[in-house]
Amino acid sequence: MHDTRGHALVTGASSGIGAEIAREYARRGVPLVLTARRLDRLEALATELRARVPVEVIAADLSDPAAPAALVDTLDARGIAIRILANNAGYGVPGRYLKNDWRTHAQFQQVMVAAVAELTWRLLPSIRRFDDGRILNVASFAALMPSADGQTLYAPAKAWLVKFSESLAMENVDRGVHVTALCPGFTYSEFHDVTGTRGKMRVSPKLWLDAMDVAREGIDANERGDVLAVPGWRYRMLGTLVKLLPHRAAMALMARNSRKVRPVD
Repeated sequence: MHDTRGHALVTGASSGIGAEIAREYARRGVPLVLTARRLDRLEALATELRARVPVEVIAADLSDPAAPAALVDTLDARGIAIRILANNAGYGVPGRYLKNDWRTHAQFQQVMVAAVAELTWRLLPSIRRFDDGRILNVASFAALMPSADGQTLYAPAKAWLVKFSESLAMENVDRGVHVTALCPGFTYSEFHDVTGTRGKMRVSPKLWLDAMDVAREGIDANERGDVLAVPGWRYRMLGTLVKLLPHRAAMALMARNSRKVRPVD
């Protein structure tokens, strides 16, 4: 292993929560590898962060099934060992299930599930070589709620990520590896701009989170060894309330209110 210190690999690092995760790790003195599709955005962020830590940039499109293996091959070729993996890359597909063609859904599942699973599998041996390996999986508060109209694949993908994190945490605790599923609610980022739904969102300003705060809380929770992290006291309170409701009542509540928050075509 050429890299004895270990880098943090952040996927989807070109904007939003991913960029703030990278900035937070840089503030903590952790060398970085940034990956996403948009090379220009990655280079701009890398230029900003290199004043603090070494930063490598690797452009990758995780909707390509060959991308995870190619990404790890590039890391190996550069002699970079990964100590921290932040699986952040993701997006939403607006509308109901039949509104989009199958290729759209297949690419979504490749990015949100298959690429995460493969990248983690390929990098876990490197992460386990360190005494303080870390995996931070950016899920969503949607994973902890009854699924809403128009979230046919998004919420299930994020719920999978929570369960994936729980199993990984138990499997690797004796190796000093902390695994955390970060479950933010509505967060100021490009997420709703990409899906074209920002103008339709009718959410109380009190429920919006700052991406920088989400990143910091997620990394702090991961360092503590928390398997689940829900930023913001309002979301933690709401999550507790939903657990206390009968499932039928929780489903009815979601059905009544989901379109108020996110109208579905």
